[in-house]
Amino acid sequence: MITKLIPRKVFFTSGVGTHPEHLESFEVALRDAGIEKFNLVTVSSILPPNCKIVSREEGLNELDPGEIVFCVLSRISSNEPRRMLSTSVGCALPQNINKHGYISEHHAYGELAEDVGKHAGELAKSMYSTWTNEAPLKTFSVPRSSFVAEQGDWTTVISAAVFII
Repeated sequence: MITKLIPRKVFFTSGVGTHPEHLESFEVALRDAGIEKFNLVTVSSILPPNCKIVSREEGLNELDPGEIVFCVLSRISSNEPRRMLSTSVGCALPQNINKHGYISEHHAYGELAEDVGKHAGELAKSMYSTWTNEAPLKTFSVPRSSFVAEQGDWTTVISAAVFII
């Protein structure tokens, strides 16, 4: 018997991490976002039909350390002093909850979180609208940004839509 892996819930989160080591800056960003205890598998852009959006706290309470967790992840890193890093995930909710919506990811150097968030929301809206020929019920984004520190430690910024099966 084959089990379908269709998420029933999703939550949105973001984080920033700084560390002398590149990989550890990513780990610190995951901790800041609250998702460091999971084995993350990145997926593309579909918000499943009837997928309920829940708070980060509610979503985290349903997951166990070590669990394989699917997510749409936007990630950017640099150790160039004073460089601005921004990420966002955008979401387009379907007009009909029995149909799917879209989640986009976008990251950029030197752009404000507000601008990256707007771009991610527009990407999700465009992907939805080209499929349905209608505007989504609602769009939103979860942007985050940070500057790399003066001393040039690695900084990683993430935004994520985390699915719960």
